[in-house]
Amino acid sequence: MKKPLFILFLLFSLGAQAFTILIDPGHGGEDEGARARYYFAKKRWRLIKEKDIALSLAKKIHEELVKKKFNSYLTRSVDRTVTLAERAELAEKIKADLFISVHINSTEENEPRGFETYYLDNHNDSAIKKVEQVENKDLTGKEIIVNKILTDLVIERTVKSSKGLAKSIHSNIQVLVGKRYKMIDRGVKPGLFYVLALTKRPGILLEVGFLSNSKELKKLLDDKFQSRYAKAVARGIADYIKKQNKSEPALF
Repeated sequence: MKKPLFILFLLFSLGAQAFTILIDPGHGGEDEGARARYYFAKKRWRLIKEKDIALSLAKKIHEELVKKKFNSYLTRSVDRTVTLAERAELAEKIKADLFISVHINSTEENEPRGFETYYLDNHNDSAIKKVEQVENKDLTGKEIIVNKILTDLVIERTVKSSKGLAKSIHSNIQVLVGKRYKMIDRGVKPGLFYVLALTKRPGILLEVGFLSNSKELKKLLDDKFQSRYAKAVARGIADYIKKQNKSEPALF
């Protein structure tokens, strides 16, 4: 009885180590992403940039994945500009199995709040298109045409895996973060994000919360919040991989 259990544990451990994950902190360098004022005292504030929160969270996710014995990499570990093409090239270079892009939401309104998770797929939702416009804003007309053709091809290959990954991670965020911090669950959604298409592999884009909502911004800056969020993402990835391993035919 003990021997088969040991073999199963060994196979899962080896499977975890074999999986390579690329964590992508959104924006960076000249591309600051969304910005907001954070008031920490009466009439005293500091400017908060999306790129900085994304990097801090991405590093924590990376650390959690390393603890779980995964091969984990970051598209940037410091504040520097990284193009979409460079992110995709790195994914290819390290032969990443999964791609996780970290972003912080923002809107001109103060009301919206909550977390959401995107996977690459087509849709007709006007609200999602607004998010896409923000995340895809740096592309030129020619690049958009080329990427649209590429996106359709990549979707066919990755949509099932990406959606499964998104659901697994999102459910863990809801349990570990959403309930504790009373954040609105905005759901798992399809989106045409070129950073996901260009990597040509299963991937998701996380919108952690709203920078533009003062109450939510305070949570986003909290180290404990970031740590719990990172744990949730890492657990979601581990759950997804475990499920994939179970669906594979037995090797003995």
